[in-house]
Amino acid sequence: MITEILLFLQVHGGGGYDSDFSDDEGQGETSQRGDDLLRKPFQKGRHTKVAHRDVATHEYDREEARNRRHHLISMNAFERHKKFVSDYILYYGGKVEDLRRSTANDKSDLDVVRENHRFLWRDEDEEEMTWEKELAKKYYDKLFKEYCIADLSRYKENKFGFRWRVEKEVVSGKGQFLCGNKRCEKEDGLKSWEVNFAYVEQGEKRNALVKLRLCPEFESLIVPCQFIIIY
Repeated sequence: MITEILLFLQVHGGGGYDSDFSDDEGQGETSQRGDDLLRKPFQKGRHTKVAHRDVATHEYDREEARNRRHHLISMNAFERHKKFVSDYILYYGGKVEDLRRSTANDKSDLDVVRENHRFLWRDEDEEEMTWEKELAKKYYDKLFKEYCIADLSRYKENKFGFRWRVEKEVVSGKGQFLCGNKRCEKEDGLKSWEVNFAYVEQGEKRNALVKLRLCPEFESLIVPCQFIIIY
């Protein structure tokens, strides 16, 4: 009887039960099969090879370029401009003053109008129109051409300046209900005068009949004189 018990223990491994969770040699294989079943198709293994230096450098450069791009996008246009200028000077050398454009020959709209202004536009003046002439003509069309405003400050030199009225002067009555002299605001005793205005414009002598309202103090200055305007 004792001999049979010993044989039974020998056959069944000393009374133990086999299990997948035991610490025998088959546990590693079972665990690995379970990991294979749970691993996703696109999931990399736990143990991968070390990347080559060129691959690592390429990935680093891509990451740096991505960061720089995000940094530039976060700036406004002026900040990006200053950064590019600073990088240019840092790379090529020089100063910020070297990049500034010369403004010596710049002209404003007022300068263009003065150079191309006409006291009276004729048909031949509108031939071969440039953008400068079109700008001056556009300004001329906005003027009110019934009464003139006179500059009599140089009457002793026999020089008088005449121009058409602007909207602000028409609204205030300047030149019609107030004296037409540029520096006079009198409104009593005004008289209307139609005078022959001889002037030089763009190197050409011209004449025009203009209407002017003046007070007694200044009307005596214009009657015996010849009117000349020089642009």
